[in-house]
Amino acid sequence: MSKQRILITGATSGFGAGTAIGLAKKGHHVIAAGETWQQVTALREQADEAKVKLTTIKLDLLNPIDIEHAALFDVDILVLNAGVQETGSLVDIPMDLVRRSFEVNVFAHLDLAQRIIPAMIKRKSGQVVWVSSQAGLYAPPFMGAYAATKHAVEALAEAMRVELAPFRIGVATINPGLFRTGYNETGAETHDQWSKLQDVHIPMPPAAPLLALQHDPQPMIDAMVDTIPDKKGPYRLMMPEDAVVETKAAQELAWTVKSS
Repeated sequence: MSKQRILITGATSGFGAGTAIGLAKKGHHVIAAGETWQQVTALREQADEAKVKLTTIKLDLLNPIDIEHAALFDVDILVLNAGVQETGSLVDIPMDLVRRSFEVNVFAHLDLAQRIIPAMIKRKSGQVVWVSSQAGLYAPPFMGAYAATKHAVEALAEAMRVELAPFRIGVATINPGLFRTGYNETGAETHDQWSKLQDVHIPMPPAAPLLALQHDPQPMIDAMVDTIPDKKGPYRLMMPEDAVVETKAAQELAWTVKSS
């Protein structure tokens, strides 16, 4: 497999960091983007410890200057991985957090894609990978706002796949289930913060029982490292297997369940 130029957003922690380093170990030129300078510095140190070479950049997806700078990179593969997770009932969650979730998870990534993909179209080659979620295919309770952003990602990826196919540009999605990266804990923490500041109509159940079911993220990272550079890989990569079974069952249920 030829070496690729790969830009990854949200590459300073979790799946992003593990995948960036894993791809760099395989010889790919990875541009790893992080939201803050502190995160970028920490990733540089992590790369040094792993003895790999990364190009690291600051990319706050809500910062127009950062978006413009990231779009200067001419890449073979664009991995749209960064994201925020907000939890809580849809009756209670502050609208500002819902809007910010869409700005980060959906709109800013589409903005970046619109800036980078035209060069792929001109040379008739490239790959766009949307890191979605198991929650992109069904909406668990108390994760409705987050799931809504990932459902939007699924729609963008599905339409984009067909639109870009004539230009030999591939589009794929990655749909992780529950993995122990710290990302899900952050979602629970944000709920704990805002819910103390207002009257909550539908209390969120404790997150600890669900968080206890999380899986080791390394197999997911290994699969992402193998799949992202593979232009003939699957359109959708979902792991672990229990997430696949659960998601398919939830989708089937949607055709038979009553409204109340």
